[in-house]
Amino acid sequence: MMATQSEHSRVNHENPPPLSHDPRQHFYRRERQSVPAARAFASATLADWGIEPLRAYDVTLCVSELATNALLHGVPPGRGYQLHLTHVDDVLRVEVHDSGGGRPEVGGGGETDTSGRGLRLVAALADRWGAEGRAPGKVVWCEFDGDRACPAKTPLSGASGRRVSPVSQPAVPPPPASPTPSVRGGSARTSRGGAR
Repeated sequence: MMATQSEHSRVNHENPPPLSHDPRQHFYRRERQSVPAARAFASATLADWGIEPLRAYDVTLCVSELATNALLHGVPPGRGYQLHLTHVDDVLRVEVHDSGGGRPEVGGGGETDTSGRGLRLVAALADRWGAEGRAPGKVVWCEFDGDRACPAKTPLSGASGRRVSPVSQPAVPPPPASPTPSVRGGSARTSRGGAR
């Protein structure tokens, strides 16, 4: 039996087609300027896709961390890395392809360490992350779940899997305006070690 026009429109309304944007990708050479360029590329793509600004900030921060890791640990001299961004249905995926060996691990990133926090940050902001082998090298990726109906009005969910509102979403605190004084050995010193 054929469906009537009203039955057909009801079926289509209840089961909308998946939301899909054209995938975006860009190749970057092994140079320090590639990380800000990858951030700018991701930011422009996310704006084109209508991703809510606060969540786009999280995604862009993860792009920065994955690109930095590729640059520091994955890209051999004379090579580069490729950034892939996809948004299909309600999943936004970031992939960084590099030709280096090894497998990424979450570092310690202690209080005084100057590195080692990148993947910990990705794990905290993304809903999922991981790495897959490829020939040559690997793909390090992270995914963000979201609301397919209107990505610009409902922020993608955080790592906890629950929706976050712009008011309750944690913000990155700004750096201190001036060094915090501390007392060591009877003289006042700044937290950066200089005498006041």
